[in-house]
Amino acid sequence: MVGGNGVLYPIIGFVFCVAFIYMSFGDLWIDIHGETKLSFVERNGTQFMVDGRPFYINGWNSYWLMDHGVDEYSRSRISTMLQAGAKMGLTVCRTWAFNDGAYNALQVSPGQFDERVFRSLDHVIAEARKHGIRLILSLVNNLQAFGGKTQYVQWAWEEGVGLSASNDSFFYDPSILHYFKNYVKTVLTRKNTFTGIEYRDDPTILAWELINEPRCMTDASGDTLQDWIEEMSTFVKAIDRKHLLTVGLEGFYGPKNPKRLTVNPEFWAADLGSDFIRNSKISTVDFASVHIYPDHWSHNQDIEYKLKFVSKWMLSHIEDGDEELKKPVMFTEFGLSTENKDFNPSQRDRFYKVILDIIYNSAKRSKSGAGTFVWQFLVEGMEKYNDDFGIVPWERPSTYRLFTEQSCRLARIQGAFPSQKEHLKKLCWQRR
Repeated sequence: MVGGNGVLYPIIGFVFCVAFIYMSFGDLWIDIHGETKLSFVERNGTQFMVDGRPFYINGWNSYWLMDHGVDEYSRSRISTMLQAGAKMGLTVCRTWAFNDGAYNALQVSPGQFDERVFRSLDHVIAEARKHGIRLILSLVNNLQAFGGKTQYVQWAWEEGVGLSASNDSFFYDPSILHYFKNYVKTVLTRKNTFTGIEYRDDPTILAWELINEPRCMTDASGDTLQDWIEEMSTFVKAIDRKHLLTVGLEGFYGPKNPKRLTVNPEFWAADLGSDFIRNSKISTVDFASVHIYPDHWSHNQDIEYKLKFVSKWMLSHIEDGDEELKKPVMFTEFGLSTENKDFNPSQRDRFYKVILDIIYNSAKRSKSGAGTFVWQFLVEGMEKYNDDFGIVPWERPSTYRLFTEQSCRLARIQGAFPSQKEHLKKLCWQRR
């Protein structure tokens, strides 16, 4: 009788919509004013697991969090960025846990730390926990920004104990190895002044990253870097068995890997002293990391070429994770430069979509592609801290939709975790 006047069908549709949201995202909506409880992320073969469920990551980079937490005028940017990420359904942020000898240095000199900066890192971790965001914390830079391996070599040279002025002596000089181990131990055993939890005991931290984009060009065989990864990953695991560990690789195949000829962007990529397979196979490395920068890696600036390269590059590394490494593979940086000839934002959206789609399809098939981290997200008023990749995501609606839709898609596969549910209920309800 009701169906005759057309009222019943909208009601049925509404009920089915409610049921879909409920079944997709579970029956527990957290109180956003209450404390968010996080569990440690674990690994089971090629998948990350949280509380016995697969965990696929839609994440982002904001390397600047600790640096901007030191001064009061910029400290609010931390909470603004983490809250915005949570509202987008994002689950993990990758950021620097280092600043060596530079402005606002965490490590002022070997073994000497600035407590103001350490408290800023404490604050970053506490705020991430509050907003239900996990962190990947990188421990040193291969590049000179924020000190990096160059600063360690300079310290050893200034103290008269350095073996070489080469930046690559970071990987083998006994004095520098001692400096770095002392730094790592200090960070891992730090007790957070806001939460009272030692970093090594805090599930807010998803993983440690040994070094951002390691290269050792003075030893193209890869032996020097391999020895360093083995030594340092073993050292980290001796202090902290609770957290996952990755290297921080760009993903290039080394001189003995046949994929150097078919997958690497150009010939030079095999001669940087790193090898994706060899470096990632080490038993103390829990997951592999890969970056995606076709416009910086190739002379071919055609957008169609770049998109084809991205697909081939990602699928190759996911295949490696499934068939050879038997570990998850995370694409921990990806970006398309605004400095490209004829750049327009729609190209960047196409680039992002290819990457997000590949991870979604990998997740649907329970493959090793475990997540992505766009480089980089900023908040308003940070123009001078931007590079040619950074964006304020909510300023471009089409870009914002790409990332929020990815959050919804992944949640439909794995279910929403308690820290996500309030935000995903709003995000994904709006899309039905």
